[in-house]
Amino acid sequence: MPTPDRLAEPTLPPAPSQADHGAQVYWLSCLPCHGDKGQGLTEEFRKTYPPEEQYCWERGCHGENPYESGFTIPKVIPGVVGPDTNGQLADAGQLNSYIRATMPYWKPGSLTEEEAWRVTAFIMRENGLWDGNGELDASNAGGVRIPRGTPTPFVTPQQVTVEEGSGTGPWLVFTGALVVVSLFFLALIKIRNKTTI
Repeated sequence: MPTPDRLAEPTLPPAPSQADHGAQVYWLSCLPCHGDKGQGLTEEFRKTYPPEEQYCWERGCHGENPYESGFTIPKVIPGVVGPDTNGQLADAGQLNSYIRATMPYWKPGSLTEEEAWRVTAFIMRENGLWDGNGELDASNAGGVRIPRGTPTPFVTPQQVTVEEGSGTGPWLVFTGALVVVSLFFLALIKIRNKTTI
């Protein structure tokens, strides 16, 4: 029996579910970085790529000085399927919001709402947290919980690189970003209140 091509587009069953469609969205937009099984950019997964593409962050399109249409990528990209993945998010709704706002890495926010829900359903199903029956959407996603574990780090295009030994942890960076966003919204509320008086 031939070895399956791990990089091949998944085929749809006769009556595809939302998560089945999500497998195709994942293949197109997520698999290159997050792996064919959601394992992340592991050395084992990179070996499925052609030799010249296995260290893509060293190349002109993804290196320190990318080509005009290129972008730099982090050397460590977390898994999205498996124990302790997505543990910093409470439920499928938060996962969907994160996907919509920050993914795919090279063009955040480019997925349609339907595509984002499909890939959310796929990731939740692959983690055994959603049975794949019915539609996952804003009305029920809050009830599909993600168990807390050792959280994997967020990777976003705006991610701040922290040098080892600097004492600044990812939670401090996340907290700082949350404070900045909160102050921004408070300023908007004050401005809106002044203009309505």
